[in-house]
Amino acid sequence: MATPPKTESATAAAPAPTPATPAGKSLLGTLVPVVLVVVLAPAVSWLVMQYVMLPQLEKRLAAAGGVAVVAPAPAAPAPVAEKGKGKKGETVAPVAPNTYVFSNVIVNLAGTMGTRYLKTTFMVTGSDQKLNEAFASAQNQPKLVDITLNILSSLTLADTEEAGAKNIIREKLVNAYNQALGHKVVEQIYFSDFVVQ
Repeated sequence: MATPPKTESATAAAPAPTPATPAGKSLLGTLVPVVLVVVLAPAVSWLVMQYVMLPQLEKRLAAAGGVAVVAPAPAAPAPVAEKGKGKKGETVAPVAPNTYVFSNVIVNLAGTMGTRYLKTTFMVTGSDQKLNEAFASAQNQPKLVDITLNILSSLTLADTEEAGAKNIIREKLVNAYNQALGHKVVEQIYFSDFVVQ
């Protein structure tokens, strides 16, 4: 007697059980921590940089001395400070009439979408005894600050990392200042602070 061939039964495989979500946990509940991190991390980073790191850096620069930190004057020429006559007991180095200090210039670097910046302080010097007056005058100061910001913010991260970057930047600034003032006033620029972050 012939036995009928065995046929496999076409039983449908039962679907795998879905894991039960814990009570009260929804998709929104799991995304809240992620959203908080994405939103709060940049804000906390900015606050720490603005209110903790930059003030400490400024204190260290002031403690290092050597160069007077002079903010650009709003309309009048910057006064020549006497040694030992600073506010709150600070010692201030004298500022010669043929020098001008750009203090704490901060610009975003080109091509970094605002994530990297350059912070610099530098002294402009020349043989003209009225260089300080020329830079601080109400007529020239906005123009010279704009030139400074345009040149520095046009730099890329690669520009600041290449060999001789400061010399190239120095040359660009000297040429631009002399062109803006109409004659050769600026001879040299000395960087006292040059930080790329």
